Amino acid sequence: MLTHHRKPVCLSLISTDLPIWSVVETAATLYQKDTDRFHLLLTAPPLISCEVGSVVSPEETLPQSKSKAYAPNSPRILWLEISPYRVIMTMQGNAQVSYRHFWEQGVYGISRYWLPTESLQPNDPIRLRNFTNSLTLNGHPLPENLRLEYELWAEKVQLGCYILNLEIKH
Repeated sequence: MLTHHRKPVCLSLISTDLPIWSVVETAATLYQKDTDRFHLLLTAPPLISCEVGSVVSPEETLPQSKSKAYAPNSPRILWLEISPYRVIMTMQGNAQVSYRHFWEQGVYGISRYWLPTESLQPNDPIRLRNFTNSLTLNGHPLPENLRLEYELWAEKVQLGCYILNLEIKH
């Protein structure tokens, strides 16, 4: 049972204790894998990279220094595997930051981040843990809203509390 639907979505990530807030509004393709299992694919906007040259003297102004901002050519693909019990989110593309999160209510999941490298050596991921306080999926037969509340941890240090909210407009 594989059906798909093109839908407008709004994906937001908010930290409840840090100044982090991000919203993406775009069209996504929703694939129904089974009765309660879905895959959602969307193209995320590019991360803007910025290179700024150093300022040699206080008299030197920014327009005289080397400044270059660019957006990569290839898209970044965001893929969510959604069920009422667990969510897996993978971001990959264009040799920038990639990540994979696994959330399941009441469970310490794994969050892995791959950073870009200038060398040809393979990168080992940065591994963090996340504890899912709440996972709520609403909508039937197709999902309309997904809300995840979780904590991000590096060993015994908490890196913040987050809310991931996904709205799928039908």
